[in-house]
Amino acid sequence: MSAGERHHIALGVFYALATSAVGSSAAAVVKYLGSELSGWLIVWIQYALCTLIMLPWLVRRGPRVLHTRHPWQHLVRALGGWLGFTCYYLALPVIPLVDASLLRAAAPLWVPLVVWLAFRQQVPALRWVALATGFAGVVMILRPDTGTVQLGHLLGLAAGLALAISMSYTRSLSRSEPAPRVLFYYFSIATVASTPMAITHWQPVPLALWPALLFTGGSIYLTMVLYTRAYSLAPTSLVAPLGYVAVPLAALFDWLFWDQLPRGTVVAGSALVIASGVLAVTLGARQRSEH
Repeated sequence: MSAGERHHIALGVFYALATSAVGSSAAAVVKYLGSELSGWLIVWIQYALCTLIMLPWLVRRGPRVLHTRHPWQHLVRALGGWLGFTCYYLALPVIPLVDASLLRAAAPLWVPLVVWLAFRQQVPALRWVALATGFAGVVMILRPDTGTVQLGHLLGLAAGLALAISMSYTRSLSRSEPAPRVLFYYFSIATVASTPMAITHWQPVPLALWPALLFTGGSIYLTMVLYTRAYSLAPTSLVAPLGYVAVPLAALFDWLFWDQLPRGTVVAGSALVIASGVLAVTLGARQRSEH
């Protein structure tokens, strides 16, 4: 490996870790905002700000840059991402940050199921084993043995499933669509999808909360940029598992700001989900290299 390649991989790792740090910080801010504002309104403001950030790109390039042969894939990708963030933000005020973050971070486990159903792609047997093991970890977090499963945990689970749909269609679109076009369709469609519930839950926003809202809105755009750069510089098998750094960061924020420590079942379930996720990503990268 040349010095240049090592430099690129180091940069890719840095961008991947920065993605997790920014995303975890934004989640903690949303959990704080959730005690004052509706999650529906927070989601709408986030996507509206991201759409505004991309408008200069559209003005410079002109409407032609939006021409696509895959409108339905853009729609499904955008609605999956929107539903993932919406469920995640609605879950944050009612369950510990680490629980919500881990259930959302389980998304890579569901990707094989999504690509098998949506694209009829063959999935190696070992990836199904990883999926089953990861699901066992999710069950430990949901704790159905207690007789009740909290709505917040179900929302976190739905966030991971929706994110898996978004990830799968993003991967498909990336083969033929430029990243700015994919992002613009994502942000604009998500803004439109968020509008009805934002109107229903509209409320005056205190001036003191706007810095936190602006940070939340800018964070998703920044994480997309960092995420894209990480994958362009380092192998998927190295970058993707670093996304799980968000889980211990969430536990740290839970402890610092809400004086909450994860239950033993959450720690054990997290270990299963993270190990299964790393296995699934590694197997996926190996399969692509063989083809």
